[in-house]
Amino acid sequence: MILVSPDCLSTSSSSMLFSRNPMLSSHLCFTIRRRTFRTKTSRRLCVASSLITSPESFEVGRLIGSYGFMNITSYSAGGMDFEYSGGQLKLQDVGEGSVKIRLYEGRIAQGSLRGTPVVFKVYPGQRAGGIEADMMAANELNAHAALQSSSKGACQNLLMLVGGFETKTGEQWLAFRNGGKYSAADYAKFTSEKISKSISTKETSWNHFEQEQKIKRRRYFVIKLLQGAITGLAYMHYHDRLHQSLGPSSVVLNTIAEREAPYLVPRLRDLAFSVDMRISNLEDGLGTLSEGLWRRAIAAGASTPMEKRAFGIADDIYEAGLLLAYLAFVPFCEAGIVDTLSLQRLLENTFRLDVEAMREYCLADDRLEEAVKFLDLGDRAGWQLLQAMLNPDFRKRPIAEAVLKHRFMIGAVV
Repeated sequence: MILVSPDCLSTSSSSMLFSRNPMLSSHLCFTIRRRTFRTKTSRRLCVASSLITSPESFEVGRLIGSYGFMNITSYSAGGMDFEYSGGQLKLQDVGEGSVKIRLYEGRIAQGSLRGTPVVFKVYPGQRAGGIEADMMAANELNAHAALQSSSKGACQNLLMLVGGFETKTGEQWLAFRNGGKYSAADYAKFTSEKISKSISTKETSWNHFEQEQKIKRRRYFVIKLLQGAITGLAYMHYHDRLHQSLGPSSVVLNTIAEREAPYLVPRLRDLAFSVDMRISNLEDGLGTLSEGLWRRAIAAGASTPMEKRAFGIADDIYEAGLLLAYLAFVPFCEAGIVDTLSLQRLLENTFRLDVEAMREYCLADDRLEEAVKFLDLGDRAGWQLLQAMLNPDFRKRPIAEAVLKHRFMIGAVV
């Protein structure tokens, strides 16, 4: 599934007014009822002792946004599919999912963390969101609890879960330390709109040195953003977790000001579709939320647990490659020129993952000039990395640590 955020940020300028929520229950852990095609099971997910599970320990503020998920409902369309060594790529039919997530501001009201700002992620109850909403909430809770219990210490590039509770109406509230109110999608949208405004009002500076510095700052900001996102992904993979929903909206930023790039801390969020890829887990059976992943793995020739694990890691890297493409184009172009889906279709369906062919196409469009220049840095280092991450053969894609060491990522080309 792909995460989208049509109204991620509230435009309200009113001050935050905190209030106790009278609908909160005192459940100390989630009771999730899971239904599969063959069996129905009930399990109680005990929360790590370090998490705050009492609703009285939180204060809830204003609604700050909402978002949904897009379901890939079909992988075929009119003979446009083609074979490659890692499986088969086909055009996708995209539909809107039924789970609607709400976000609220808040803070911790009691204990040693009193006053700490948080963001509540609210999953609807089964009546509104169906069993899928409960499963997603439980999966996200388990993923964060596992990652935050690592002996290696916490990763600053992952959003931190501080607690959660269930309401009397069945809603699941997850509380995260507030790592910023922006996402990578917000940054790209804001920047592209600023470019459009500058062009339409002819505000472009006559000072070429100033323009060059602005582009350099933008390139550095994007590289820093990618470094943080891939570092978070590498941490997850090291701890046997796949993200499986990596995209511009799933990377939280503490700033979108390019002059503040040295202080930028990107953090991954939205682990609702995260997959536990420990070999023992792969041998025991396949989870409902990961069925699509493993179907694609089998179609690509991955049959053993080790091969499926390798496919899962490569699949995350592919999503990270699409994120690289998005951040290499959208913030460097006018608003509306490219977006997530148009870029993906261009890469997969028009050029069949031939990045060099796509570069030739982009060279002919003046509106894409700055994006091409960015990826051309270091003797086309950006294009080379993009091709490696989107390699049709999943076995040839680099792991996250290798991506971080690529010369395009270490900032040597900026």
